[in-house]
Amino acid sequence: MSGSLRDRLAAEIAQTGPLTIAQYMTACLHDPQHGYYATRPALGPAGDFVTAPLVSQMFGELIGVWAASAWRLMDEPAQVRLVEMGPGDGTLMSDLLRAARALPGFLEAADIWLVETSGPLEALQAERLGQAVRWARTLDEVPGGAPLLLVANELLDCLPARQFVRMATGWAEQVVAVGADGGLQFARVPAPVQLPDAREGVVLERSGAQEALGAALGQRLVRDGGAALLIDYGHDQPGFGDTLQALRRHEKVDPLACPGEADLTVHADFPAVMAAAEREGAAAAILTQAQFLARMGIGERAEALVAAHPDKTGVIGRQLHRLVGGDQMGDLFKACCLHAPDWIPPAFEED
Repeated sequence: MSGSLRDRLAAEIAQTGPLTIAQYMTACLHDPQHGYYATRPALGPAGDFVTAPLVSQMFGELIGVWAASAWRLMDEPAQVRLVEMGPGDGTLMSDLLRAARALPGFLEAADIWLVETSGPLEALQAERLGQAVRWARTLDEVPGGAPLLLVANELLDCLPARQFVRMATGWAEQVVAVGADGGLQFARVPAPVQLPDAREGVVLERSGAQEALGAALGQRLVRDGGAALLIDYGHDQPGFGDTLQALRRHEKVDPLACPGEADLTVHADFPAVMAAAEREGAAAAILTQAQFLARMGIGERAEALVAAHPDKTGVIGRQLHRLVGGDQMGDLFKACCLHAPDWIPPAFEED
C-alpha cells in the first residue's frame, strides 16, 4: 500500500471511523511500512531520544550486578532465562553481561534472550552482541521451565494506551479523527466503558497492553520463579493526566504532526502493572530510579570510574546526576520489580 502513514490513517478513519489513541500509537510505532520502530528508530545524541544505558555504562553495569545477585539469592539455579524486552541497540545487555562476569557461574547458567519487534534494532543488537543471545518477537516465544530474570528499560511507555476525558455530561474517549481540512485531529466520542467519578476536565489513561504484560509476567514468575525489573518514567500511585507525547530530534512535537516519524509514548502505569501481576499471585515492589541505583552501589561505581579516569571526573559527575538527580531521571523514573512470592530480589528488601 502506497502513500504516507498520515494519508493511509486518514483514509482508514474516513472509511471506518476514528481511531482510539491506542490504535493510533500502534500504527505510528509498528506499521510495517512506515512505523517508527519498524523503519527508523533513532537512539542516542544524534537520534530522537537518549535512554539511561546511553547516558552511562554505570546503568547497565548495575543491572548486571542486580541480575547476578538475584541468581545467587535464588541458590544459583543451573539454568536461568536472562531476558531483556525492548533492548534498544544492545548497550544495556552488553554492559550487563560485562558486569555480571564478576560472579562466577552466572553467565554459564544464563540462557540469554532478547525480545524485539524492530528489524533495524535487532540488526544493531546482533552487531553488538554477536552469537551470545537469541531473539524472540514476543515473551511467549521465550521457553519456560527455568527461573526468569527479565529486564525492560523504557518498554512500558511504548505500549499503547487509551485516553478518556471527564466532560460535564460524563466520560468521553479521546480519539483521532479527520478534520474538515482532511488533516488528523483529536476528537471525543462517548466512552464505551465504565470509569470512576472525577472532576470535569481530567484525563484518564488506561493501557490494556501494560496490564497484559504485568499479568503475563505474574503468571510466569509464579510458575517458573524469578523476577522482572521494569524501569521507566511514570507514576507509582493511581492518578490522572494526559502524558501522550511525541519526540523527534530530542524535541517534543505534536503527536499528530508526523505519524511514524517520531517516538510516541505515554507514562508507565506502574500501579496497574503491579496489580495485574499480583492478581496472578506474584509479588511487586517499586522504588525510584535514584533509590534503586543507590542501593545497587552507583555512588561507589562512580568513584571507581573517577579513580580510573580522573580526566573524566566532570563527565562522570554529570552522568551520575542525569541518572539519579531529582531534577533529571532520578525521581520521574521508577524501578518496579515483579517477583515470585517466595523471595525478595536485591535492592527491594524492606528498610
